[in-house]
Amino acid sequence: MRWSSAARTSRCRTGCGGELLSTASKMRGARGAIVDGLIRDTKKILELGFPVFATGTKPVDSQGRGLVIEYDIPVKCGGVLVHPGDVIFGDRDGIVVIPAALAEEAFRRALDKATRENHTRDELLQGRTLRQVYDKYGVL
Repeated sequence: MRWSSAARTSRCRTGCGGELLSTASKMRGARGAIVDGLIRDTKKILELGFPVFATGTKPVDSQGRGLVIEYDIPVKCGGVLVHPGDVIFGDRDGIVVIPAALAEEAFRRALDKATRENHTRDELLQGRTLRQVYDKYGVL
């Protein structure tokens, strides 16, 4: 989504989304949201179980403070260019943008690494040393 010029300069004084936008998004199939700006209603969003990543919070809504002028277009978010169809993965450690053309390879590599990390953890819990498990699985 792209905001009008006036909204972009004022995005720090308004919340770009909250409980109602999150509810509507979830009910239309969205799995989460990333906002390069502020949000509100965080308690209700958490209760909804809809992950939202934002730069901060502010209790002011967007009514009369911003205007959506385009959607389903490439956008720059957090300094990263994101295209429609790209795969976005986020958790409490951060957010990754995976270009659609690389998604299969990225998933394959991630699954391989996670599998090796799980084996590493299991063997560390059995008392093996970091050197032993690193030599065997190549991850720490």
